[in-house]
Amino acid sequence: MATLEIKDLHVSVETEDGPKEILKGVNLTIKDGETHAIMGPNGSGKSTLAYTISGHPKYTVTSGSITLDGVDVLEMSVDERARAGLFLAMQYPVEVPGVSVSNFLRTAKTAIDGEAPKLRTWVKDVNAAMDRVKMDTAFASRNVNEGFSGGEKKRHEIVQLELLDPKVAVLDETDSGLDIDALKIVSEGVNRFKENGDKGVLLITHYTRILRYITPDFVHVFVNGQVAEEGGPELADELEANGYDKYVSAAV
Repeated sequence: MATLEIKDLHVSVETEDGPKEILKGVNLTIKDGETHAIMGPNGSGKSTLAYTISGHPKYTVTSGSITLDGVDVLEMSVDERARAGLFLAMQYPVEVPGVSVSNFLRTAKTAIDGEAPKLRTWVKDVNAAMDRVKMDTAFASRNVNEGFSGGEKKRHEIVQLELLDPKVAVLDETDSGLDIDALKIVSEGVNRFKENGDKGVLLITHYTRILRYITPDFVHVFVNGQVAEEGGPELADELEANGYDKYVSAAV
């Protein structure tokens, strides 16, 4: 059981001209078993929300709250948030020279569980997770994301998702830069995660194409740092047909 609750969240970022407010009162509740899609134009604050949930130091929460099962997330460090069950799949996964994928995954699993997984079963688990996303197991010995294509980086994110098994997954434009085959594979990975117990998913995307493979329970239109509209899967179809113009105009 898991509930991520965001109440009246205001977030600013430091600029050359001083603090700039990006999120302007976001309210959102993600319960276990639910998939929420956030859609909106560039610069509307979608990624800011994702990074604020995960604890990126660039973003300052000026008011509001984020709780996971009633516990104050904002009081947690980044690693405490991960151990509590929050996971972020980044839009642009970073390269980590000198750290192999296998060491990275085992270290992360150990940090989250509080004990190291048994090596023999762990290797089998890693290989199986990589096989499910059609990723050559030779990638386990390569440095994290170094020289990976965009699709390989996103598949690696799904491997992490499956092995670390969080309560709530925040997926920041996981479909960005994927061809149709990789999109299907990544989507299947997200669906497997959802089916493995009651999990919450917050899926940030510009496009409806990933929603053909991952069916959201709720769609939220994000404009100017706020949720401008909410609805079911049919709202995504409306956005595909008509765009964001009416919401952007109303927010001006």
